[in-house]
Amino acid sequence: MPLKHSVILRTVARGMIPLIVLFAFYLQIHGERSAGGGFQAGVLMAAAFMLYALVFGLADMLEIFPLHWQKIGACAGVMIYAGVGLLGLVLGGRFLDYDAFGRTGPEGQLIGIFLVELGIGTTVFSVILMLFCLFAERKR
Repeated sequence: MPLKHSVILRTVARGMIPLIVLFAFYLQIHGERSAGGGFQAGVLMAAAFMLYALVFGLADMLEIFPLHWQKIGACAGVMIYAGVGLLGLVLGGRFLDYDAFGRTGPEGQLIGIFLVELGIGTTVFSVILMLFCLFAERKR
């Protein structure tokens, strides 16, 4: 049951959700400098959407980010990750070899790691949110 009648929860959620999303974007952008940046960003972004669903209702959340888009996001994240790895192979390196990107020094490493973390974050966000939605829609 959504907590639509609680004015306090709705007000607090309206203030907290943008902050959670902003921190998730920060973790995603700076993920190459910390362990698990993409994973943590995906979990936090999913948590923001789950908070929205708990306070405002699952139907309202599914209007913002429908289940078919969650499936597309999960597949797209895996494709980004695999694509970066295969691009390293195509460019003459090894799988996930960022030096094969042709950039000198750490630039190729930063680009490759950022793209891998983006794929991980997208996959984790989509899969966690999809599992939440599927469990929440389940009939008792």
